[in-house]
Amino acid sequence: MEPTRLQRNPDRTRRALLDAAARLVVHQGTSVSLEVLAREAGVSKGGLLHHFKSKESLFEELADDLNESFVDAVRRNTDPADTAPGSLMRAYVKATFDDLVEFGYARDHAILWAALGTIPGVAERCQADAARWDAALADDGLDPQRVLLISRTADGLALAALFEAPSTSAQLDSYKALLLALTEQSGPLVEV
Repeated sequence: MEPTRLQRNPDRTRRALLDAAARLVVHQGTSVSLEVLAREAGVSKGGLLHHFKSKESLFEELADDLNESFVDAVRRNTDPADTAPGSLMRAYVKATFDDLVEFGYARDHAILWAALGTIPGVAERCQADAARWDAALADDGLDPQRVLLISRTADGLALAALFEAPSTSAQLDSYKALLLALTEQSGPLVEV
């Protein structure tokens, strides 16, 4: 009788490559070699290149995967009963703070994004993703001043871990409550 062979699973292999890339970019930057990336994922260099034509294409897909994970987090935080203006922004804020907690107050996550942002294809993908969010949040019923202040503050808090000491749980709760409170009214913040 022939021993049972493990079946190749392209989805599982791609996931392993994306996860390995995320871990390694945080600790070694985007100059990490294909050999090291493949070894960390438990595949050969040829296997890596079968799934991704280059290291840059792996990083581009990693950015897409991270962006899609955030979209999923916003969906999970969307309250179907919340039909008031700002419902999408509330889900966006909640998802951002979920990420801050999940990723250890975002230090590794911020490092990952900062490193990936140096790859031209990744930067273009992120700009397109940001434009989609800007359009969706602009249609959420809040004044553009509120959208700008709330979304950029949430995004800034996610990147603050690069330069600041980690926020405490109480601080994060306070920041989140403040941003959510700003979504409860829809008018401008100041008259200009």
